[in-house]
This record gives sequence, structure tokens and C-alpha cells, in this order.
Amino acid sequence: MDREQDELQFLGLFGIYKESFKIVYKWRKIFSQISLTLILPLSFIFLAHIEVSDILFSRILRSEYALDETRPYSPLYKRTNDLITKEWVTFWLFKAAYFTSMLIFGLLSTSAVVYTIACVYTAREITFRKIMSVVPRVWKRVVITFLCTVLAFFLYNVVATVVVIVWLALLYSNGGDGHAFVITGIFLLILYAVGFVYMTIIWQLASVVSVLEETKGIKAMIKSKKLLRGNMWVVSIIFFKITALAYVIQFSFQALVVDGWVFGIMGRIGFGVLFLLLLLKLILFLLVIQTVLYFVCKSYHHENIDKSALSDHLEVIYLGDYIPLMSKDVQLEQV
Repeated sequence: MDREQDELQFLGLFGIYKESFKIVYKWRKIFSQISLTLILPLSFIFLAHIEVSDILFSRILRSEYALDETRPYSPLYKRTNDLITKEWVTFWLFKAAYFTSMLIFGLLSTSAVVYTIACVYTAREITFRKIMSVVPRVWKRVVITFLCTVLAFFLYNVVATVVVIVWLALLYSNGGDGHAFVITGIFLLILYAVGFVYMTIIWQLASVVSVLEETKGIKAMIKSKKLLRGNMWVVSIIFFKITALAYVIQFSFQALVVDGWVFGIMGRIGFGVLFLLLLLKLILFLLVIQTVLYFVCKSYHHENIDKSALSDHLEVIYLGDYIPLMSKDVQLEQV
């Protein structure tokens, strides 16, 4: 990063995009290596999951249709029913393997990109070998933060479920006004979506905090929430733009590759490669933007990061004794 820290607070939406692009372009060799090693498998797993899930679910539907056409309690009925059970087991085992793989490569990619940009910020020497040796030591802290986030989302959904149950009970006791049902339902849905997006944004920045500061888990989420104050609108716009692009890639892949038999095998392969590369670039820029946002938020709150202390912190990680930097060093002096 060529900018001084006190200048970062003035970066707007397009300034953040520009700064992220400059970082990727200037260090394109190291980011290309990270992309090929970690982000490419992550992107491939995501897109392959769409294709494989479609195949497995189609088989289940065909088997269930055949079961409906079979005489109950006949030998063929029993065999078909057993087949459906096996197909459902296969489907959910595949889903479990998919989510586990996405979690591993996602957290490893986050750790690698955050550490790389921190080295860029402190003007430390960066090599791909060094980054790959550091990632396994760093990502454990990111995993702890992720697990705390999962717990937070679980509790959030429990509360949301209770609210819906109470709402339905009150609506039923008042005679079930259809107009009130629609209006209140839309309001609750919007409220739930806003809360879900807010918690997702907190988790993304908390992952960066877990690598660059001594906090992890719930404390990292609280720190992330504090850093987002004053920048929530900019961060939300970035989140919605990237999410929208991800959905465009996903739906296009579904239409042109999974369901795109009209294009033939070669056409589907060509589209598949195209969407794979687009998703790879999108994930890379998302991770870079997250880290840039961390420094922007720090600057906005006048928390001056000591580059030499952060550099020492990164060196400690590299040497293997991962002792998080103390608050007085990285947690910053108020300017």
C-alpha cells in the first residue's frame, strides 16, 4: 500500500476498489500463486457442487417418481425405497464434504490474503513459500472466530424462529387478518435479512482482525463491530455488489453449464472455465477488499497502527511461536 495510514480514511467506495486493484496488480505474481493454490480449488468446489447436486437430486426425483408408479409392498417397491434412502444418504454426505471443503479452503484463502497484504503494508519481503508456511499457524484463530460466528447465527435464527411463532400465535388469536399478515410478514422478513447481512459483514471483518490483532472469536466480532461504525454504508454497498455478482455467476453457471445442453459438451466446458475464472477473480478481490477495509476503518477511527510493531508481529507468526501482538503495540494509539 503506497498510501499513508491517515490518508486511508478518505478512501470512498471507488477509492477502496482502486486501492485493492493496485495491490493485486502490483503483487500479481504472489496473488496468482495464492489463487492457483487455494482460491482456484475453492472456486472449483463451489461450481462443481452445483453440477453434482443437480445430478444427485435428479436421480432422487426419478427414483421417487418410479416409487409412486410401483405397487406398494411389492419386492420392486422395497428395492426402490431402499435405493431412495441410499441416494439421500449419498446426497447429504456429499453436502457435508462440500461444506467442509469450502470451510477449509475459504479460511486458508482468507488467512493467506490477509497476511500477504499485511506484509505489503509493512514493506516486508514476501515469498509464496513463506506465506504457505504461515497460513496453517494463522488459520486456527480464524477458525475459532468462524465457530463463534456460527454460534451467533444459530442463536440469531433461534430468536427469529421464536419471534415468528409468537407473531403467528398473536395473528391467529386476533382472527387472522390477511392484510396485516402480509404487511407484518414483509416487515419481519426485511428485518431478518438486514440482521443477517449485518452479522455476515461483521464476520468477514472479524476474520481479518483475528489475523492482525490479538483478539479472536467473540472479541474479534466485537472489535469488528466497533471498526464498522461510520463506514457501514460503504461496506454494505460493497457487500451487496459482490454478493450480486456472485449470484449472477452462480445462476449463469446453472443456466449455461448445468442446464445448457443446447450448447453441447464443448460449449458447456467453455462456459464452465469462463465462470470458474470469473469466480476466482471475484473471491480474490473480495478477500483483498476485506483487508483494505480493515485499514480504512482503522484510519477512520484514528487508530494509528505501528508498522514496526505489526512487522514484528508478522515475524513472530513466521518463526512459529505465534504470540499475538499486545494492544499497546497493534491495538493502536489514539491519534
